[in-house]
This record gives sequence, C-alpha cells and structure tokens, in this order.
Amino acid sequence: MSRGLILVVDDHPVNLELLLHLLTGHGYEVMTAADAPAAQAAIGLRRPGLILMDLQLPGMDGFELTRRLKADPATAGIPVIAVTSYAMSGDKLSALQAGCDAYVTKPIDTRTLPALIARFMAARPPA
Repeated sequence: MSRGLILVVDDHPVNLELLLHLLTGHGYEVMTAADAPAAQAAIGLRRPGLILMDLQLPGMDGFELTRRLKADPATAGIPVIAVTSYAMSGDKLSALQAGCDAYVTKPIDTRTLPALIARFMAARPPA
C-alpha cells in the first residue's frame, strides 16, 4: 500500500531518477514532471499529497509555479518542498516567500529528506 502520492518537479533526468528511487523505496507513489506545464498537467490529473519543487526550471521557474499553486484554492493546501541547488544567502527566504513550505539543498541527504516528507505527509488526510 502506498504512503501517498508525491509529484517531483525537476528538469534534470538524473535528479528525477534519484528521487523516484528514493521515494518509491520509502513506499510513496511518484509522478514526475520536467517543467511547469507538465507539473500543472500532472496536478490536474491527480492531486499529489506533496510536491518536491526544483526552483531552476526552464520557462516558468519553480518560484512562479509555487506562487501560482499557492494562489489557487484547489492547490493551495498541497505542501511544496523546494529541492534546489540554490544555496546563496537569501535563497531560502525567497523560496519561503514564494510559498514553499520547506527548503532542501542539493545534493539531497537521503536520510533527512524522507523524514521531512514523512512529517508533511503524516499531517495531511489521505487523498
């Protein structure tokens, strides 16, 4: 039985593959998207319990996509965790101001990320 559905939005195939394996290994069902339009289409098909959002996306970046998701009452309640290589001073604040619920830098810590995800997923009612 799945622990919940997670959408991973990242334009790098290696990152998508890593997160797919990590999350499925922890019992989650995973959808992936390489850009904002694909993410919006995926959300339109199935509502995830959580979104892992790369902030550096082609076209519409993860900041803008998060702002749009949080502005829409239908998706505002979905937790968004920024998973990014942005690590400069102020980047975390920018992500949180855009509506991200948490901020994780790459390279991903394969021990702490699943624990963070589990906390968010446990706080949500099953879909």
